[in-house]
Amino acid sequence: MTDLADVDLASIYPAPSLRVIAKARPEIDAHAAKFIGLSPFCVLATSGADGSVDASPRGGNPGFVHVSSPTQLQLPDRSGNNRIDSFRNIVEGSGKLQLIFFVPGIDETLRVGGTGTLSAEPELLASMEEFGKLPRAVLSIAVREAYFHCGKALMRSKLWSPDSKVERTVLPSISQIIHEQTKLGEPEPQAAVEARYRTQL
Repeated sequence: MTDLADVDLASIYPAPSLRVIAKARPEIDAHAAKFIGLSPFCVLATSGADGSVDASPRGGNPGFVHVSSPTQLQLPDRSGNNRIDSFRNIVEGSGKLQLIFFVPGIDETLRVGGTGTLSAEPELLASMEEFGKLPRAVLSIAVREAYFHCGKALMRSKLWSPDSKVERTVLPSISQIIHEQTKLGEPEPQAAVEARYRTQL
């Protein structure tokens, strides 16, 4: 097997249409703002100074990412595993990031690219209380581009189809998996893990 070069890509893939290029907007328009307001989940991708890349799931109530202006988003940070890989990348690297927003039941997704900075200003944290708790920090995103992805990937995956739902019991609990991988901590059943998580949202 040989790796493809740039010239190979050009021979395999036709050039994107003018419409596909033009749909990338330099700011959050009314359609993108509405989508973000409906979205309870996104994936945050960042890159570090050493070239490492991180992709991290983020969630909350619909609209948990605030549209402050057409060129500014605010993403509150909730309790997690404290690795803070994304935030280390932001403060140590270029600050460049990408977000993909999902809305349950809608196959299209929204991609937003920009540059991030972090704040722990008390007033800002207080304005984003959720689940009875303040965020630990807020990621402010200066938007560089925003565009909608077509629904083909989610249609292929049947992500929102009830027929595609996998029962949680097909896998050991996440606690048991990590215990087997690390031999650290005590394994818990999934019900205990989920009960604990609910107190940490």
